[in-house]
Amino acid sequence: MENMRVMPILLLDETVPYPKCSYTISVDEDKYLEAIKAAMGADSYIMLVNAKVYDNGITEGNIFRIGTIARIKNAIRGLDGGIKLSVKCTERAYIDSVQKNKDFSLCQLESMVDIDTADAEKTSITIELLNELFAKYRGSVPMLQPQLVNEVRSITDLGLLCDKLADKLVKSFADKRAVLEETDVYERALLTIRFMEKEIRRADVKNDIMMKARENMEDAQKEYFLREELKAINEELGDKSGVGEEIEGYRKKMAELNMPDYAVEKLEKEFDRLKRVTQGTAEGSIIRDYIDNVLSLPWGKMSTESRSLKKAEQILNKDHYGLEKVKERIIEYLAVRLNVENPNAPILCLVGPPGVGKTSIAKSVARALGREYVRMSLGGISDEAEIRGHRRTYLGAMPGRIIAAIKQAGASNPLMLLDEIDKMGRDYKGDPSAAFLEVLDGEQNVNFRDNYIEMPYDLSHCLFICTANSLDTIPAPLRDRLEIVELSSYTPEEKYHIAAEYLVPKQLKENGLDRSQLKIRKDAIDEMIDCYTREAGVRTLERLIGTICRKAVKMQLENDTPVIVNKKNLSEFLGKKKFHPETINSKNEIGICKGLAWTSVGGTTLDVEVNILKGSGNFKITGNVGKVMEESYNAALSYIRANAEALGVDIDFENTDVHIHIPEGATPKDGPSAGITMATAMISAMTKKPIRADIAMTGEISIRGKVMPIGGLKEKVLAAKRAGVKKVIIPVENAPDLEEIPEYGRENMEFVLAEAMNEVLTNSLIN
Repeated sequence: MENMRVMPILLLDETVPYPKCSYTISVDEDKYLEAIKAAMGADSYIMLVNAKVYDNGITEGNIFRIGTIARIKNAIRGLDGGIKLSVKCTERAYIDSVQKNKDFSLCQLESMVDIDTADAEKTSITIELLNELFAKYRGSVPMLQPQLVNEVRSITDLGLLCDKLADKLVKSFADKRAVLEETDVYERALLTIRFMEKEIRRADVKNDIMMKARENMEDAQKEYFLREELKAINEELGDKSGVGEEIEGYRKKMAELNMPDYAVEKLEKEFDRLKRVTQGTAEGSIIRDYIDNVLSLPWGKMSTESRSLKKAEQILNKDHYGLEKVKERIIEYLAVRLNVENPNAPILCLVGPPGVGKTSIAKSVARALGREYVRMSLGGISDEAEIRGHRRTYLGAMPGRIIAAIKQAGASNPLMLLDEIDKMGRDYKGDPSAAFLEVLDGEQNVNFRDNYIEMPYDLSHCLFICTANSLDTIPAPLRDRLEIVELSSYTPEEKYHIAAEYLVPKQLKENGLDRSQLKIRKDAIDEMIDCYTREAGVRTLERLIGTICRKAVKMQLENDTPVIVNKKNLSEFLGKKKFHPETINSKNEIGICKGLAWTSVGGTTLDVEVNILKGSGNFKITGNVGKVMEESYNAALSYIRANAEALGVDIDFENTDVHIHIPEGATPKDGPSAGITMATAMISAMTKKPIRADIAMTGEISIRGKVMPIGGLKEKVLAAKRAGVKKVIIPVENAPDLEEIPEYGRENMEFVLAEAMNEVLTNSLIN
């Protein structure tokens, strides 16, 4: 405790003080001014320390314990009231405690003595190494003060040399503190060597950056002078605009393209115009934009098509389950391509409800054919210029979407997907669908003219595929140019295969899972299809699988155990069921007949209920039905009244009310398929004969009792199968449609082909 001393504290912000070094410090805070006054009033010694956070001031926990004792040499007060303080540091010291005085802080400190663990030889070698590093640093940073160079050369004490180099060369505050706090001279030297090497690397990187910047600046100046010289040469040769070299570049690019003669002639005229315009004008910029757009088109450039039917079929089967009609049509097209050199490309239009894979089919077709793929979304377009382009007389003119798509594809024979062609609009700016009459006509699109390009471009090599949800909004002339390929809604069996083979692997990959971490059983997928979704496609099903995957990821992070999802625990992932499976009636009933209907999300069963009431001859139908179903009801009623005696109907129609109700009134129902169902239910109610519970029917009725054909038979039969129906009555004219129903949909099912109403009644009523 003999060397324990008490003296005022002065807190430094960024300066790390080292022994035997001098500093000039600016002080303007009152509490530190008072500390300086107290030191000068005593022996002129003051303790210089650093803080972890300067603004938090001098506290036991905020200051670094190791600092430097300094002797005040001079103090000059400035005009702003602050002091310029000159100090000479003497030695390291350790702060034992801090005391608060009235206006400043004091500390009780103990001097620290350096220790040297290295022998004389190691010390000598270390000094040499430090001098070599200093010389290397001088090579990277030559602007060092000569005084510092001479001072470093003259130092023979290793500890002092480390302090001097760290003070003058090391930039990092943390590195400076590390050197100050090390009392073992040899260890301090090792730290200094490491920090100097880091500073040398920083200096070298900085020099490289500066050199590259200087080189770029010199290149820019060189280019400027060369351009000025070229400009002078062009003026001497008569080319005052200086575009001769630019035009030669255009011609060189034009020679690389397989452009028709009319296009070359057109560009030559544009080159002449470019020569005549004044340099820097807007007209010159417009001409250059036009030339760039024309030369960026893939004139005569074709993608190499696949020549393998087998490979194309494998790609289509791998990417999509089912969709046999579409696949067959594409393979037929490819077969014709192999047999005929330049056949007219068909304009296919894939029509179907959302989510059944229309857009993804086009991608697969492009991959199967080996063509470039480009997609154009047409939903909401109402300006004809979007298709044919703007004329160059307009400000901001640009090519239309067709030419832009060709440019994007980089080939003159891409597969171009015209998405949502049924959702184009029309207004005072024109009718885009009319513009497509030229695009999609094989006889006209050989010479398709874009208003911006102003010359024909051959689109006959393009393969156009359109998508639409409905044909009703496509104008008849445009629809006439399309080859319609209908995509019906997926059956539950198809949805299962799509989920198991495509959607589950896709979602596992997107959520960072593998099959060992999450397993979704078949019964869980079937439950999702039956009780959690009602859709034609599989988008909602994919979202549900994604929900399960996200929850599985969370469970994996918490427990790191495999997750198995089955029918029993599915509700833990997706919540309660949203839909309930359809079932047949529990018993044979009078006046209730199960019909079959087609909806935008697939087939469904439809219960038709009839009540016979005493009244005044009123007949009504309820349940949010449309006009077609009202007509079917009237046709059925007319048939019954005309054949009442033969049917065994013995009621007074003048004093009887007939009420037909179709439940689930919130669901719109319309379509020519419920006529025989309503007729059967009415006859059952009027004759008191029950209808078989395990039977369903679909078909329209004429006023003469003939059973007329309907559409959507596949979806309707699969809905009946799902509900447990054993016998289905269908119109005899729909017999060919039974071939479209998959094998599992026909198993254990009896089909009655009815031609007249009496056949329907024979198979449905129980006598």
